[in-house]
Amino acid sequence: MSLVLPIILFLVLIGAVVLMVVGFARTSQPDTIGDRLSQFTERPMTLSELELQQPFSQRVIVPLTKTILNRLGKFGPKQSTERIRTNLQQAGNPGNLTPAMFVGVRIGLAVLLFLIFGFVTFNSTDFFRALLFTAIGAVLGYLLPSIWLGQQIKKRKHNITKQLPDILDLLTISVEAGLAFDAAMQRVTEKADNDLSKEFQRVLTDTRLGRPRRDALKDMATRTGVEDVQTFTAAIIQAEQLGVSISKILRVQADQMRIRRRQRAEEAAQKAPIKMLFPMVFLIFPSLFVVILGPAIPRLMQSLGGLGDN
Repeated sequence: MSLVLPIILFLVLIGAVVLMVVGFARTSQPDTIGDRLSQFTERPMTLSELELQQPFSQRVIVPLTKTILNRLGKFGPKQSTERIRTNLQQAGNPGNLTPAMFVGVRIGLAVLLFLIFGFVTFNSTDFFRALLFTAIGAVLGYLLPSIWLGQQIKKRKHNITKQLPDILDLLTISVEAGLAFDAAMQRVTEKADNDLSKEFQRVLTDTRLGRPRRDALKDMATRTGVEDVQTFTAAIIQAEQLGVSISKILRVQADQMRIRRRQRAEEAAQKAPIKMLFPMVFLIFPSLFVVILGPAIPRLMQSLGGLGDN
């Protein structure tokens, strides 16, 4: 009897430990059935609730800014709308700006700099000089967005020009492997993530929406504003019209783009000595003159002083 009671207690203790382990294991496992039921039982969120989940800047500040810029853009010239739209497309639509919003940015920045320059200068200088500085501030504020947009266009064109030979190589390999031209463009969008691949993705989207491929390629050439892309799209359109093999056209275009890239690199290398001339003349040569002729200047002064005494 003395041994039975400890054995029973030991078995009860083991059973309790086993039950606790099984309970913890069941609670740690995901409740898949409950999750599936919750998808059908939970109430879907309304549009206002989804909107309230966004941060304050996206709900209030951004729409208010766009509204103000659109209002200011109505006071700008209407003749340059298409030109501004083309420039924004060539810059890659930074910030999803519309032509009216861009004009609003120019007018708003001009007014802001006018007020800042006026507040600073009218308290420190005379009236006419302060008026001149405020006018300069307004003109500068109106021109700065255009300068920034021009820099964005130049940067994007440079990137597309560099990316085009590699993209054409991938297109050529895909078409020669048996893919159709649309499937080859889809492969390009999957393998590359850059400005040119995004343009090909837009061409595919336009063609799937029912636009002719010729018009979609022409729009891509207009959006990029790159001469090499315009040459490529013109060759593809002409090949489709004449029934020429697209693989041969792509091979020829890829070879030409490689040659053009090599020529541009050689041209940049030829320009390098001319560009290095100005910093050498104004920065490096004066330092060399100081190091080389510096120790001789005291002796030269002493010699001139001795001659003067004689």
